[in-house]
Amino acid sequence: MLNSDALDLLFHNGRTYSAWQDRDVETDLLKQAWDLTVLAPTSANCEPMRVAFIKSIEAKERLKPCLAAGNVDKTMAAPVTAIVAQDLEFYENLPDLFPHTDARSWFAGKEDAIKATAFRNSSLQAGYFILALRGLGLDCGPMSGFDNAKLDAEFFDGTPIKSNFLINIGYGDPKSLHGRTPRLTFDQGAEIL
Repeated sequence: MLNSDALDLLFHNGRTYSAWQDRDVETDLLKQAWDLTVLAPTSANCEPMRVAFIKSIEAKERLKPCLAAGNVDKTMAAPVTAIVAQDLEFYENLPDLFPHTDARSWFAGKEDAIKATAFRNSSLQAGYFILALRGLGLDCGPMSGFDNAKLDAEFFDGTPIKSNFLINIGYGDPKSLHGRTPRLTFDQGAEIL
């Protein structure tokens, strides 16, 4: 069981940041977060999440026109923005990732199964990814508010990769935080049957 410090880091004190300290995020931390993320489970070990880390000024300028107006300043100020995407040809890796059966045949040519599995599991992996980033001492600002089609044309043109959402990553500025907004109680959001 995790101790209270670890639970605080991952959950109790984990916040969504929109303002950032002027500190670089080392590439090694991003690689460590990836390596932790892929250890967590996905259906048939399909691992459809793909991440493009937007870090350079040039890449940020390419991203900027894809953003909703309210997301431009915080994204341009973030040390890194991760484009969390899904590979719609994830099943091509299944012979290596899930070798004990022909899992590729479960998806090849089955568009509905491909889309549902890629979206569900890339979103699941993104949750793991946020926890991995927090566990390594980084802060996150996940968000929608961008033009998926424009972003996909800019960064993934000619590939089977489609964007899901964005995560700004860095060292958050705690002075910018508002009080934590309410959360649903157990009785409001869950039931035991």
